[in-house]
Amino acid sequence: MIYNIFEKDRTKKEKKEITEKILVDYREKNSFVPAELIKIGFEVEFKELKIGDYILKNIIIERKTAQDFISSMINKRLFSQIEELKQFEKKLLIIEGNFEETKTNVNFSAIKGLLLSISLKHKIPIIFSKDAEDTAEYLKILSKKKDKEMSLNLTKRNLTKKEELQFILESFPKIGPKTAKKLLEELGSIEKIMNSTKEELKKILGIKTDNFLEIIKRKY
Repeated sequence: MIYNIFEKDRTKKEKKEITEKILVDYREKNSFVPAELIKIGFEVEFKELKIGDYILKNIIIERKTAQDFISSMINKRLFSQIEELKQFEKKLLIIEGNFEETKTNVNFSAIKGLLLSISLKHKIPIIFSKDAEDTAEYLKILSKKKDKEMSLNLTKRNLTKKEELQFILESFPKIGPKTAKKLLEELGSIEKIMNSTKEELKKILGIKTDNFLEIIKRKY
């Protein structure tokens, strides 16, 4: 046998190419999907996502096992999640597993009716995957589709009254959630914040004060 000394050693493992960075809700650590994503080359970043379980490019993805779908259907949590997903242009529901293998008293006709409603009435595409590995494979295929990146500043559609106030302040440049909350805790209301003196604001905003005041007084 003649060996080619210039041939690459095939016994060495090929270096994995990172296909895409994906944001994963920290509660998904309990599933096998993140491990499968890492295995096929994804750069996984765990964080608290207010909506969905995964953010890949400009797609919000909600993942549910068949059992979890039925449970969230019974406790009505699924309906609020659907409403939240609807506010985004590109969204996806992945249902993992088989409904016929789940233990439930829910009529399968009701489940099918809800699936049709999600797809047709609420315009949310549904993908059925066999398991965690299959789910990861679908996400890999999605990652290869070229599209512009989306803003990750996601918020729930139905905000509480306190969240509405914080959301208004967070729209100001350089005012993040922590600063917005501190302004409201210290001064109490949007009106009082807008009428505060420079000295009062400076105690909270520091070097951001001048920029904040300039925006408030700026003419259209």
